[in-house]
Amino acid sequence: FIIHNKDTFFNNATRSRIVHHILQRVKYEEGKNKIGLNRLLSNGSYEAAFPLHEGSYRSKNSIKTHGAENHRHLLYECWASWGVWYKYQPLDLVRRYFGEKIGLYFAWLGWYTGMLFPAAFIGLFVFLYGVTTLNHCQVSKEVCQATDIIMCPICDKYCPFMRLSDSCIYAKVTHLFDNGATVFFAVFMAVWATVFLEFWKRRRAVIAYDWDLIDWEEEEEEIRPQFEAKYSKKERMNPISGKPEPYQAFADKCSRLIVSASGIFFMICVVIAAVFGIVIYRVVTVSTFAAFKWALIRNNSQVATTGTAVCINFCIIMLLNVLYEKVALFLTNLEQPRTESEWENSFTLKMFLFQFVNLNSSTFYIAFFLGRNLSSYPSSESWIMKYCHPSGCLIDLCMQMGIIMVLKQTWNNFMELGYPLIQNWWTRRKLRQEYGTQGKTSFPQWEKDYNLQPMNAYGLFDEYLEMILQFGFTTIFVAAFPLAPLLALLNNIIEIRLDAYKFVTQWRRPLASRAKDIGIWYGILEGIGILSVITNAFVIAVTSDFIPRLVYAYKYGPCAGQGEAGQKCMVGYVNASLSVFLVSDFENRSEPTSNGSEFSGSPLKYCRYRDYRDPPHSPVPYGYTLQFWHVLAARLAFIIVFEHLVFCIKHLISYLIPDLPKDLRDRMRREKYLIQEMMYEAELERLQKERKERKKNGKSYHNEWP
Repeated sequence: FIIHNKDTFFNNATRSRIVHHILQRVKYEEGKNKIGLNRLLSNGSYEAAFPLHEGSYRSKNSIKTHGAENHRHLLYECWASWGVWYKYQPLDLVRRYFGEKIGLYFAWLGWYTGMLFPAAFIGLFVFLYGVTTLNHCQVSKEVCQATDIIMCPICDKYCPFMRLSDSCIYAKVTHLFDNGATVFFAVFMAVWATVFLEFWKRRRAVIAYDWDLIDWEEEEEEIRPQFEAKYSKKERMNPISGKPEPYQAFADKCSRLIVSASGIFFMICVVIAAVFGIVIYRVVTVSTFAAFKWALIRNNSQVATTGTAVCINFCIIMLLNVLYEKVALFLTNLEQPRTESEWENSFTLKMFLFQFVNLNSSTFYIAFFLGRNLSSYPSSESWIMKYCHPSGCLIDLCMQMGIIMVLKQTWNNFMELGYPLIQNWWTRRKLRQEYGTQGKTSFPQWEKDYNLQPMNAYGLFDEYLEMILQFGFTTIFVAAFPLAPLLALLNNIIEIRLDAYKFVTQWRRPLASRAKDIGIWYGILEGIGILSVITNAFVIAVTSDFIPRLVYAYKYGPCAGQGEAGQKCMVGYVNASLSVFLVSDFENRSEPTSNGSEFSGSPLKYCRYRDYRDPPHSPVPYGYTLQFWHVLAARLAFIIVFEHLVFCIKHLISYLIPDLPKDLRDRMRREKYLIQEMMYEAELERLQKERKERKKNGKSYHNEWP
């Protein structure tokens, strides 16, 4: 290294890391394990240990005229201030102040946010396409004009008969999300997820090169004190260091993993039980709302049921998240991981699995199980479980995703910024009461930082987890909610500045650490990308009416056999998608209190319901029609073709996009070439110098090179 100034050669983050490295290994007392700062923190000798911020982040003077007073002030003005939300992040400054690991997080978050722009634009286009084609949609027209079609009640007893035209609004809203552009958007998002990950690898390689992380390897990690205390009696030789270290037997490790896996399975069962509770709530509440005295709620009982169920589900999700954190912590400690990185990876995987299942289980139920019972028609026992609106179940899925996504992001943003702000305000208030305003300003920097909030115990885990779950919402069910990327984009624009403000002003300065990539999160992102292809295929084939409409247009509609599928080919689709039910076939316990005389002046004999079944007077009453089997076969064929096509495109893109940009590869090869040349020249110079010295001393050698 060519060092011109020893005081500025290492940046502040690197100096903090060096000091921490020394403090972790210094011996503070005689004894085998009396080493390191962490042990002093764990036994209560010290309350906290943290690097200091470089002074205040505010200044009386303008940064434009007087410059920045310190790096913290510069970061606040150029990065954490809300007025610079539209500017690129100064990643080199972030890395210099907070270290490479936090710098990589913000680099990934900025890259993810930037990649959301095309996804949000296409999703908004799909939504606007639905808006512009709304008046030309034949299906919505037929639903709105079907004043003579009486639908069967959607629940037992208290739900009334209703005209199909009463669901006109819901049919139009469904068309906004379920239209001809939905399939294209699902394919686009599957490809987008792959492009995002592949180009992130290229971006990460450039950052790693610029930050001198290409050849950096993590040093051999120290054993966790908990592992050392548990298995100190049994030791074996470390093949790398050559020193004896505690050893965990294979049988002990397997037994602990089995217990941990059983705990994970049990908690997933708790989630399923919570979802089943929401299902029971829906069944009971839809009847209650249908008999409500307020006409507004009575006439919109389905929407009221779905809306309240989603809100209750959100509250359950937030409560279970608190429980899951404690369970994941207990199970991870039970496994006794050897090093801190193993502990972190194990805890991350459990927390992601718990929260992903917790957040998406009810969404999976609505998408793939609500209203899909092969033995369900109005008189069957399972009819109470099949109460999708006459316009379909997609509107329930859209409400579920929209409400959960908005509430979750709002709550996370409040907890990330609002909670530290309130705690710091309360701390400052107590200090003003105790020392007065003048006394508080005279505090040394370490005491000012001590009064800030510490970074959470799991480091960047919460930040990554929030974004990864959002990525799942943005990709997994995007075919049912094309506006999800737009909501994610708007949230992330706020999230970047919110996290920056939190790191610079509200938290103690975290210890700088190095990292080459985002770790286990990249594998989780790849898994979500694969899952999104499968779920979107099923959403289009099973949840939406895309396949039934396609089958009707090509096989049963006015254009059958002509190879056309325009709006004119959809004439009569609504009537063909509804089956006839004999009102007298209702069972006693599910028979509605109303006889439907308000529609025609006499009791109804027949009502309609969404299914492909034979009429009640056919040889096999309520048996499946041929159209049902055609639709089912088309759905299965679409799932297979869609998945194979998209996976082929994903693998092709992954193959075609190299992990390293060409210019970076050339720079690395050029650097390697120059290093080799310098080594050759240095060696040649050394040999020539030795030759001259030998000649001076009168020594000669035959066949001497060069």
